[in-house]
Amino acid sequence: MPNKLRLLFLLPAAALILSGCSVSFGGGTGNSSVDGGIFRSANKGDNWLQKTLIPTTTGKPRSFSGLNVMALAMDPNDNRAVYVGTQDNGLFYTYDTGENWFYAGSLAKMTIRAVAVDPKNKCVVYASAGNRVYKSIDCNRTWAQVFFDNDLNLAVNAVAVDHYNANNVYIGTSRGEVVKSFDAGKSWQTVSRLKDKVGRILISPHDSRIIIAATSKNGLFRSTNEGEDWVDLREKFKDIKDGTEFKDIVMSKAEPGHILLSSKLGLMQTNDYGDTWQKLNLITPEKTATINAIAVSQKNIKEIYYATNTTFYRSLDGGQNWTTKKLPTTRAGWKLLIDPEDAFLYVGVKSFKDENNNAAFGL
Repeated sequence: MPNKLRLLFLLPAAALILSGCSVSFGGGTGNSSVDGGIFRSANKGDNWLQKTLIPTTTGKPRSFSGLNVMALAMDPNDNRAVYVGTQDNGLFYTYDTGENWFYAGSLAKMTIRAVAVDPKNKCVVYASAGNRVYKSIDCNRTWAQVFFDNDLNLAVNAVAVDHYNANNVYIGTSRGEVVKSFDAGKSWQTVSRLKDKVGRILISPHDSRIIIAATSKNGLFRSTNEGEDWVDLREKFKDIKDGTEFKDIVMSKAEPGHILLSSKLGLMQTNDYGDTWQKLNLITPEKTATINAIAVSQKNIKEIYYATNTTFYRSLDGGQNWTTKKLPTTRAGWKLLIDPEDAFLYVGVKSFKDENNNAAFGL
């Protein structure tokens, strides 16, 4: 997007911040009240800087350093654009790798569980909150509700947009459905009922017909025809005890078919979209690993990262050896995001005193 045009979109966001919106970006006393939000590393996790600055026209900046992070996403075509969904305080976004953040004011104080950017149009963004999905077509200036479920207890936990055909949008619900829109959110239909909370939906970066839906206890399900039919992959884990209770899952563009996932057993990976799995060696005992978030380089699948309640782990040789660093916060490492150009690594943090902190997928 041209810089002048992007600036036009940023000004209304700044105006929302200054207009008296009743948004709480932090507060309280003591270090624990200001060590939340996002931290960024420029050297693969050796050092971290908190990046939560919200500029204002008064010259007195604000920040979201007191907030818990529930979702972390990057524009697939612009690694400078990063989105952060927070607990009870809405959506924040940056167009300069976190140096300055803006608040999506029209979404107000909601818990944002998932964010996805249209790979064909960076100004089209989807965000889920509770039993609803919202869509912006003007770079976060305004938002419209495009999905609503009459069950107020339902949560839309996952949103994914097809990189080949952006009209195909998928959402995953806490009731176990995979719901698809064929027209960019105008209408929806349930394409599968998986009978367990859907926490992630991944679309293969090499073939968008291949989709992985991850559930909290029933493992992975795979479609190879854009969601029309689904195969239960639990049989592939029959020799791995507790292998289906997942915490996080990611794909890498580096090799077709590569998936990295964390479960109660630690880390596992596949190079054939889930037909065969290999466990990775960890430093800590598997039952005490408590892996909350994982990331893998988009250039090299041997470059792996994960975060626990207190510690950041890095391997550059496919899990044979690990380096560890204490997280730069009193909160748990909750979401990890790696720049596809490997310039930056982001960690979103969340208070591990939250009673739901150990739920699958951090939901």
